[in-house]
Amino acid sequence: MKNLTRLFFFGALFGMLFIKESSHLLLFLVPLWIVSYKEFLRLNKRVVKSVIWFNLSISVGYLIMSMLKGFCPWEYLLYINLKVYLLTYFVFYFFSKVDMIEFFSFSKELSFLLSISLSQIISYKKTFEDFRLAYRARVVRSLREREKGFVGRVFEFFLLKALRDSKERTMAMKARGFFD
Repeated sequence: MKNLTRLFFFGALFGMLFIKESSHLLLFLVPLWIVSYKEFLRLNKRVVKSVIWFNLSISVGYLIMSMLKGFCPWEYLLYINLKVYLLTYFVFYFFSKVDMIEFFSFSKELSFLLSISLSQIISYKKTFEDFRLAYRARVVRSLREREKGFVGRVFEFFLLKALRDSKERTMAMKARGFFD
């Protein structure tokens, strides 16, 4: 059953990647919405929050270039944004139904990389939440100008933490033979 699930996932994913028409993307998207009707609002919110800034920046850049070059960008913008939305929605829905760690258990290396990534995500999320709660407990709402300094210090902390953690993760990966 695991192999069938993997085959379905990769087949559907590559099928979506090879589609070149927006209308054909909708043929995948509408049934996916129907199948996930109970979770549609929650998944849709997660997907939009995940891709909005990336898609917006790419779309605005493409729109500016199309105006400078003098071609119509709307069909391509619809296509690329719909494709990103569909792929993200599919992956989120699929892994809400299938255990991600078990799904990648066929490969020792992928399982290891996944566990490293998940542990780092959980650690960073908890640290960020601790910072956020500490800030809320110590700052009065009307002191908005201090937020910029706080955000800068939190960013600096996470950058330094990422650099330290990357060295540690690199040594762990070397020890397990990922690269020389």
